[in-house]
Amino acid sequence: MPKRSTARNETSEGSCCGSGCCDGQACCNLPAPGCCQVEAVVTVDGRGQMVLPKEIRQQMGLRADEKLAVMLWKQGTRTCCVSLHRAEDLAEAARSAFGPLLREIVRG
Repeated sequence: MPKRSTARNETSEGSCCGSGCCDGQACCNLPAPGCCQVEAVVTVDGRGQMVLPKEIRQQMGLRADEKLAVMLWKQGTRTCCVSLHRAEDLAEAARSAFGPLLREIVRG
């Protein structure tokens, strides 16, 4: 197995995920401490539904009928986290990532 670089990536907020992070290995690219916090706790009802509190929807600028993509994060076989992302943002990210590749294939 190749040895990982000990260089740390710098982000616009400073160092990777904090001092002592990654045991001197390459930066894990986790957000720096303080970037994330619990804003609300939601309950899943008997039908499997949950409601994002109004304050969260306002803070995110979510409108009625806006589509959200649900991403599951796993540790091994266990799902540990769920994150929500605007579907339109993911579509734009996919276009940015794959657009140049597709242009080369079509040109090819």
